[in-house]
Amino acid sequence: MADHSIQGKVVLIAGGAKNLGGLIARDLAAQGAKAVAIHYNSATSKADADATVAAVQANGAQAVALQGDLTSAGAVEKLFADAIAAVGKPDIAINTVGKVLKKPMTEVSEAEYDEMTAVNSKTAFFFLKEAGKNLNDNGKICTVVTSLLGAFTPFYAAYAGTKAPVEHYTRAASKELGARGISVTAVGPGPMDTPFFYPAEGPEAVAYHKTAAALSQSSKTGLTDIEDVVPFIRHLVSDGWWITGQTILINGGYTTK
Repeated sequence: MADHSIQGKVVLIAGGAKNLGGLIARDLAAQGAKAVAIHYNSATSKADADATVAAVQANGAQAVALQGDLTSAGAVEKLFADAIAAVGKPDIAINTVGKVLKKPMTEVSEAEYDEMTAVNSKTAFFFLKEAGKNLNDNGKICTVVTSLLGAFTPFYAAYAGTKAPVEHYTRAASKELGARGISVTAVGPGPMDTPFFYPAEGPEAVAYHKTAAALSQSSKTGLTDIEDVVPFIRHLVSDGWWITGQTILINGGYTTK
């Protein structure tokens, strides 16, 4: 019988320095992970990555911070190689990397579209590829997408549209890796109360989002709080392994499939 606990497992988190990724790193360390490799994108996130490393180590786990722009296949391959060299082959791989753009389609430039595709789709594809090559058997893979995949809305075509392929990548990977006991999922949070959310939104949009979920009045912010997302990811990468090939929307009733 495969062990699906977090205890003693090695974890790799892309975008693990801060916000949702940083809280996942702390949480899995507290749940008994043996080691956590924490990826961050650029020097501006190094201090956050170092703080998360310290928090993970305070929970008794090994930790390492690894920098890289993951919009090339080679960079993702290097991330996995560096993580394995530092803390061992991962049992759990989580990708929280993403970029938001809110604009009418008529105003999106080719350069913006290419950047959104690189960050949201290409990175996710090659992260799944390298996870499939490098994870231990009975491992777990989870990618963060967006609840906008269940929405019918303007202005987010370049964001939700470049996250949408990850649903199929998840289904395909679950079929290809299932024989090794590896489960593959995606989670789509609603608009989260993090610095990732606010720059793309004006005051009126923020006010709308804070009332749009069915459970908004019961939330401390009206938005999706990262503390409410982490337990679902923890479950999917442990005892919830029987869920695979699916996208789970975690949003308090903001959207549904």
